[in-house]
Amino acid sequence: MKAVVITQPGAPDVLQIRETDIPKPGANEVLIKVYAAGINRPDVFQRKGNYPPPPGAPKDIPGLEVAGTIEQTGDFVTDWKVGDQVCALLTGGGYAEYALAHAGHCLPLPHGFDFAEAASLPETVFTVWHNVFQRGALQKGENFLVHGGSSGIGITAIQLAKAFGAQVFTTAGSDEKCQACDELGADLSINYKKEDFEEILKTRGMDVILDMVGGSYIPKNMRLLHADGRLVFINTMNGNKVDSIDFGLVMKNRLTITGSTLRNRDPEFKSKLAAEIKQHVWPILENGKFKSVISRQFQLSEAAQAHTLMESSGHIGKIVLVNNW
Repeated sequence: MKAVVITQPGAPDVLQIRETDIPKPGANEVLIKVYAAGINRPDVFQRKGNYPPPPGAPKDIPGLEVAGTIEQTGDFVTDWKVGDQVCALLTGGGYAEYALAHAGHCLPLPHGFDFAEAASLPETVFTVWHNVFQRGALQKGENFLVHGGSSGIGITAIQLAKAFGAQVFTTAGSDEKCQACDELGADLSINYKKEDFEEILKTRGMDVILDMVGGSYIPKNMRLLHADGRLVFINTMNGNKVDSIDFGLVMKNRLTITGSTLRNRDPEFKSKLAAEIKQHVWPILENGKFKSVISRQFQLSEAAQAHTLMESSGHIGKIVLVNNW
């Protein structure tokens, strides 16, 4: 098969098409013929040599989410059959004509979604469901703030939080991105390059904040939280260490500070997460209350250009590779 290989750590042009063997599914795995693969920030980190894959994952083929048809099933797989259309969360290997997925980490292609749209879902939906609704315990009527509202995580968090009845606030880096967030259902979007989100939101207060920025945002987030508020980290792109944190606020307001990464969690955890998502999120998708926002599609052979766009932060929504070979 053809696959996009990280030939060495470095810039986007280290991503090159190579011929490699089609992987064989283990007992609990399925082999997926890939029609589309989503691109995520961890793929960029892996390409640069800063995010090694977990044991057993492909070492040099990135890609954490795909959509396609099941080509082969492992001996212990009973929930899927050859020909089923699925999207799946992977530990790696998605930038290829074929990819392996744990059977429990697959979900049926949502009605009304094509392969490219479905490929944009798993990484962000799994991440948002776990961090916003499980760890953050977001409830109907609460105030929710997500930073990076026009990112893949952001567009997913806005739509799901709104669908479950929260008041949704977000930050983004341009007026165009803020408008896109508003159109997805955000109650207020703040251009952080023009305005201080803490000043604008301090009279409202937040119950749950999903942060992927870190750095100087951390003390601001903590000051914005209501009593019993929850601050959830999924990344700290601007730094994970700051000196100006007042832990007196944590005690006084009974704050919860938590966070997680998904890729290294065990297969059983991800299978349980997939089952919850199928029960609670898939009906929202199929009832038309959520839309996949794709900034641009690239051919598999154009992975370097896709990574260049990802690193420019000039996109709104997801970037997807499509395989037309």
